[in-house]
Amino acid sequence: MRKDLEAAGKIVTGSCIPSAPCVAIKLRGELRKNAEALEAADAVIVLACGLGVQSFKDNDKLGLPVFPACNTTFGAVMDAKGNFYEKCSMCGECLLDLTAGICPVTLCAKGILNGPCGGMNKGKCEEDNDRDCAWVLIYKELEKNKKLDSLREIIKPKDYKKAGKPRKLLMTKTLK
Repeated sequence: MRKDLEAAGKIVTGSCIPSAPCVAIKLRGELRKNAEALEAADAVIVLACGLGVQSFKDNDKLGLPVFPACNTTFGAVMDAKGNFYEKCSMCGECLLDLTAGICPVTLCAKGILNGPCGGMNKGKCEEDNDRDCAWVLIYKELEKNKKLDSLREIIKPKDYKKAGKPRKLLMTKTLK
């Protein structure tokens, strides 16, 4: 990014990689360490998800214009090669205890909560033949852990009001 910007005639005054851009105290520490570079900047480019961009904006005392350099499409886990995989839809009604830690809301193309659809074929999803059926994965994991009885429990339909936007979580006690 630095090379591309400089090749386009821009002056890069500095860069940093915060260990946790969404954790305000850690981000503020990085901002303090890089105060001189920030004071010399006209704007900031943030190579993080939308939360990182907003966290920077909320903690920037200089009021610099901030530009996102990534187009966030989901929250995910990252593998060793740098590939991102969505694992959680953050629906507000976690059922991972019933599904062996595999989320059917996110990993099933149809978000089915109580077993595979009629289109599953040889363990693959009818929506994408290269994709494992989430319910086959759940079954295999429950079987391995001798917890197949949990499949007898009917999962109620989701309460989508819990996933309404924007959300907030207020702490009832002060953390020390």
